[in-house]
Amino acid sequence: MWGLVRVLLTWLGGWSCVGRLAAPARAWAGSRGAPGPALLRTRRSWVWNQFFVIEEYAGPEPVLIGKLHSDVDRGEGRTKYLLTGEGAGTVFVIDEATGNIHVTKSLDREEKAQYVLLAQAVDRASNRPLEPPSEFIIKVQDINDNPPIFPLGPYHATVPEMSNVGTSVIQVTAHDADDPSYGNSAKLVYTVLDGLPFFSVDPQTGVVRTAIPNMDRETQEEFLVVIQAKDMGGHMGGLSGSTTVTVTLSDVNDNPPKFPQSLYQFSVVETAGPGTLVGRLRAQDPDLGDNALMAYSILDGEGSEAFSISTDAQGRDGLLTVRKPLDFETRRSYSFRVEATNTLIDPAYLRRGPFKDVASVRVAVQDAPEPPAFTQAAYILAVPENKSPGTLVGQVSAADLDSQASPIRYSILPDTDPEHCFSIEPEDGTIHTAVPLDREARVWHNLTVLATEVDSSAQASRVQVAIQTLDENDNAPQLAEPYDTFVCESAAPGQLIQVLRALDRDEVGNNSRISLQGPLDPDANFTVRDNRDGSASLLLPSRPTPPRQAPYLVPIELWDWGQPALRSTATVTVSVCRCRPDGSVASCRPEAQLSPAGLSTGALLAIITCVGTLLGRSDWNQAAPRLALPAQRPVCASPPALVVLFVALRRQKQEALMVLEEEDVRENIITYDDEGGGEEDTEAFDISALQNPDGAAPPAPGPTARRDVLPWARAPRQPWPPGPADVAQLLALRLRGADDDPSVPPYDSVQVYGYEGRGSSCGSLSSLGSGSEIGGAPGPAEPLDDWGPLFRTLAELYGAKEPPAP
Repeated sequence: MWGLVRVLLTWLGGWSCVGRLAAPARAWAGSRGAPGPALLRTRRSWVWNQFFVIEEYAGPEPVLIGKLHSDVDRGEGRTKYLLTGEGAGTVFVIDEATGNIHVTKSLDREEKAQYVLLAQAVDRASNRPLEPPSEFIIKVQDINDNPPIFPLGPYHATVPEMSNVGTSVIQVTAHDADDPSYGNSAKLVYTVLDGLPFFSVDPQTGVVRTAIPNMDRETQEEFLVVIQAKDMGGHMGGLSGSTTVTVTLSDVNDNPPKFPQSLYQFSVVETAGPGTLVGRLRAQDPDLGDNALMAYSILDGEGSEAFSISTDAQGRDGLLTVRKPLDFETRRSYSFRVEATNTLIDPAYLRRGPFKDVASVRVAVQDAPEPPAFTQAAYILAVPENKSPGTLVGQVSAADLDSQASPIRYSILPDTDPEHCFSIEPEDGTIHTAVPLDREARVWHNLTVLATEVDSSAQASRVQVAIQTLDENDNAPQLAEPYDTFVCESAAPGQLIQVLRALDRDEVGNNSRISLQGPLDPDANFTVRDNRDGSASLLLPSRPTPPRQAPYLVPIELWDWGQPALRSTATVTVSVCRCRPDGSVASCRPEAQLSPAGLSTGALLAIITCVGTLLGRSDWNQAAPRLALPAQRPVCASPPALVVLFVALRRQKQEALMVLEEEDVRENIITYDDEGGGEEDTEAFDISALQNPDGAAPPAPGPTARRDVLPWARAPRQPWPPGPADVAQLLALRLRGADDDPSVPPYDSVQVYGYEGRGSSCGSLSSLGSGSEIGGAPGPAEPLDDWGPLFRTLAELYGAKEPPAP
């Protein structure tokens, strides 16, 4: 079956249009198909054009926008038209009988531009589809009801000053919500409402550009430009919107610096030290930021020697400071020129230069009270050592620059001469020694001399005085160290034994030139050869050295070449040792010596006897030692002396053994260097056992504590019974209480009671304060016999009555 749909488009102007659009064919086989292999094909009966409705229409009644009709509708009233989809039943309604479609309210295209609906023809009685459903679109026709807007406005832009004409500043963009594809409702044109003649705007693109050249920021820095966008191509009746563009001219270095005055005058006191600020200079520059940074310099030579100028931290002001000390008496004023120059210069604006300016500066030096000035910045003096006190060292001199006739007083700061080695004359500044000086103890003495005006003690100055102590030959040379060397028994004659070095504390020169000399005896056992460099070689002589057990003592004589020459002697110890083949020492035979320590009485008697025997022999009295040769020691061979010595040593040995045996029986003191546990020791036992139970706090309520740990709460103790106290009963009561207490640990413990009985008439049992009572003082009011049989002996000793004699 073929169907046909007629679409009626109704316009507000009273005219209508009918259009046809063939929809794609689709095979549709009904239940009543023709017999045979051939299939029945049914073409869709809907042919569509789009429906259109004008937006913003607000008529009194619903507006007919179209009509649906199917060729199956014979006009018998059995066909019913249905409409579903977007807005069906609310925005759009359909007449079920005729298929007329109406819009019930005004539509806004900017909210929704089109609606998609589904139309279908069904049997009115059975609702059986007479045609397959088909989709159609209702479009909302646009009208010019939205003005242009600038979503990003207001705008802010920056353009350099002095820009050329046509320099782009910013681009503004407006949006129109109307349909740009229909009519001119969204066609915009840009114009400048305010900001002429400085700026212009491109009508189509909205680009804002400069309209005049050489706009100066220093004249006007900011401009407010109003831009309008109008739709309908800018024609009459179009809607418009506007925005503002704030244009700021950025700075360029187009202005040179300029001093506001041609002459600057400053003054400074002569006592101002280097770096003191004299004054500030500022050259004016209307530019901003880095374009206004300046550098200052002094052009004239005399000004640059006494003063210097620099730029402050902001880079705008010139700081004039003192460069070297000034002197009013020498020069009272300075005149020079100062130049200010921009540090950053733009070559594009050199024609507006030069970018510098010059001003004159005059600085007057003011007189001020000055301290005395020394003739030298520092003094270096010298004095020989060992000179008697009062020796002249030198002289310092200072003068008052303000008044040459003003007297000056000199003194030495005590902390620079703590040993008081020097003195100074207060009137003329001459320095003398106060004690003899020793160059070897101290070479330089650094003093500080103070010069003070007599008329004004506040005016004082200081100077450093270095005094050098000159050397004199006052120290004899000495060996560099004590030499104790050895020589092998098998050493060949002439072998070098030791190089001896000498030192002289005097200064280098003749005073420190040292010579060394050994024994002059040709039969000496050793030879000393001077090396003429402050050292000497100890050699074996050409003849063999006789063997001996005692070491040899070789005398050395040393002298320097000063005026006068000083001499000294020293001794070198040489031991004769047995050496290995490689020359190392195997053993030496030291001289047997008797130690004076630990000699017993028997040993002393033996020595006295031996000495007496030696004194009786005349041959020993005639023996004399030779230089550098050992004397022969006598051997005590007297039989009585040996007997006495043997008996004395035997007795001393027995006495020593007895002392040791007695010392074996003694106490052994063992020291343990262990530290106590502190609080852990005090918590290791129940401290409550040492406290008075009457002062203890009541036990805390709760379940019974564990018996395998130390309880936190103490079980209550039974109070003492009233009346006379029976100590045995009290102890039994306490023992039973400890056994029955469930909170104590399950092991035996010692209960310590650090208190006395309460209310006992017997008082204290201590003997510390009862000495007077034993001698007859009245006893306690309660008889000791009442204490029981355990204290019978105590009652008999302390005041109990004796039983009557039979």
